Amino acid sequence: MATKVFPNNVSLVVLISGDGSNLQAIIDAINNDQLEAEVKAVISNRSTAHGLKRAVKANIPTHVIDHKDYPTREAFDQAMIQIIDPLQPDLIILAGFMRILSEHFINHYQHRLINVHPSLLPKYKGLNTHQQAIDNKDSIHGSSVHFVSHELDSGPVVIQAEIAVLKTDSAKDLAAKVLNVEHKIYPLAIKMFAQKRISFDGKQIQLDNKPLKKPLRWKNDKLTEIN
Repeated sequence: MATKVFPNNVSLVVLISGDGSNLQAIIDAINNDQLEAEVKAVISNRSTAHGLKRAVKANIPTHVIDHKDYPTREAFDQAMIQIIDPLQPDLIILAGFMRILSEHFINHYQHRLINVHPSLLPKYKGLNTHQQAIDNKDSIHGSSVHFVSHELDSGPVVIQAEIAVLKTDSAKDLAAKVLNVEHKIYPLAIKMFAQKRISFDGKQIQLDNKPLKKPLRWKNDKLTEIN
């Protein structure tokens, strides 16, 4: 199946390292007329990433740039820039991309680089977020869609989704539940950007031309503002 093309709307380049289920959620949202966007390319640092097959099935151009072929993080990132820049994407989407980006790359795509992280930031930056939630006996866990800054898993958060943590939940259980809500909030955040509802005034993220002081919250399949 080919993804639908909306030439006057938001264009995307998606970076992946693995399964690509969030990439698939974006493809599905486009094909279901829930998101007016075009995925210009999918780039992976791993040739074995299953997400590449998802892209090929959707007739999206793919590129493999193996980070092991480059002596430095900066050289690897520059190789990606050489592919991304000619495409002139409106957003670069990190969808399970397991590489820390260089300062130059982040600066180059400032306010156009977006990520989804499996925790309610600023809690649990980095890896093993689900086990940390269990170890700390959290009753609520979730995911955050945020713009990328120089600090790992930081930057302005657009939307967070909550899930309940049950006493019987394992880290694997939480991972599945979090991934399910990510598939909803990631396309939604991209849609808000496409509709020009999200913008920046300096470092301050804006929603509908007003400062977004707290992230929007997705809970029980509804989006609400936190006062």
